[in-house]
Amino acid sequence: MKIPISVLVVIYKSNGEVLLIERADKAGFWQSVTGSLDAPDEDLGVAAAREVLEETGIDVESLPVGALQDMHHQIDYEIYPQWRHRYAPGVTRNTEHWFSLLVPDATPVTLAPREHVAYQWLPYLEAAKTCFSESNGEAIVKLFSATEGGSV
Repeated sequence: MKIPISVLVVIYKSNGEVLLIERADKAGFWQSVTGSLDAPDEDLGVAAAREVLEETGIDVESLPVGALQDMHHQIDYEIYPQWRHRYAPGVTRNTEHWFSLLVPDATPVTLAPREHVAYQWLPYLEAAKTCFSESNGEAIVKLFSATEGGSV
């Protein structure tokens, strides 16, 4: 059973492009890297780095220190009905913690084919509009609002 605590990682380049990946189980569902904790006490940053590696092949450990940043923002949302079977009976809500990851322009992406079938780099506003999840779009806009203000 999945734990109803997750991470969302907005992966981006210095030119403002954001990586979106298309879900294998739902055509047209574009998103940032997401995933649940493996254990209730798993460190959120460790979970974020693990999910990035699993879903994109990008090894956070090989990037400069500080590339992965906790955005210090979390949301609580209703789990889509089609995915509730992955959780314990009666679990309908999830708490998601937002992270960002700055990667070099030439960073290769290797998808986990059971989870995602395609990827694209989009300008951040277009990426925010393309996400199937409204909160994922909000995370992208929040990151770049902070970036433009000089705090990221």
